[in-house]
Amino acid sequence: MRIIFRSIPVTEPFTYESIGKDWTQDHVSRPGGYPFYHYLQTEKGAGRVETPAGSCLLHEGEGLLMAPFIRHSYEKSGNDWVVKYATFTGTAERAIPQIMGNRQMISTGAAQGERISRLIDDGIAISTARPLDVKKLSVNCYSVLIQIADTTHGSRSDEPLYRNYVLPVMKEIESSYFLPLTIEKLSRQVFITPQYLSRLFRRYLNCSAYEYLTSYRLSKAKELLITAPRLEIQEIARRTGFTDSSHFIAVFKKAVGVTPLEFRRLN
Repeated sequence: MRIIFRSIPVTEPFTYESIGKDWTQDHVSRPGGYPFYHYLQTEKGAGRVETPAGSCLLHEGEGLLMAPFIRHSYEKSGNDWVVKYATFTGTAERAIPQIMGNRQMISTGAAQGERISRLIDDGIAISTARPLDVKKLSVNCYSVLIQIADTTHGSRSDEPLYRNYVLPVMKEIESSYFLPLTIEKLSRQVFITPQYLSRLFRRYLNCSAYEYLTSYRLSKAKELLITAPRLEIQEIARRTGFTDSSHFIAVFKKAVGVTPLEFRRLN
């Protein structure tokens, strides 16, 4: 059993308030919810989670993310329930709802859970190493959040509209975000209008195609701001597909609340 609670001030965009594995979970009831985003994943056995949305059973490898202050309770179903978990904080904590598509709860399947599990194991290893590399831990935490967020569209993968139009555009954005992409170009690649493409994105991802493109570029910019502290803002803008540094700074400040330089200084 490894359970680690944050013991230093929050200085990074994303970090763990707590993280753990091999925990034999007892019954928990939180009428007022939990104050942080909270991810729970079954390692062995099974557990039942009750929320305002209903009841769900988490089998081995399956997980659930809950937003702050969502009423919930959970307990084992059958024999011992062994879990892995993470709770999230950071100086950019207010960006987590956007990362998660403003969903209050997200379920993860066993295949996705395997990748998340490995990242949590890495996070525990980083958290226990000395000296503590807070920037490496922040990148790891961000990777966990992104992996969980990726499952927001996993349940739609068998729907033709999602599979034929949304998914190819998402893959193009994620592989070519640094190029001068436009929604017009992206929509032509799947032979539909920009307006219809954005309607489909809103249907499946709760954001327009342009918002998804911008959000993905900003996430890559944040990674560079954290991991490449000597890289100039103009170069980060160029590497993440923004037309010029002034536009990049304006978009970044509107989305994050601070300029890229201020974000870097905070972290």
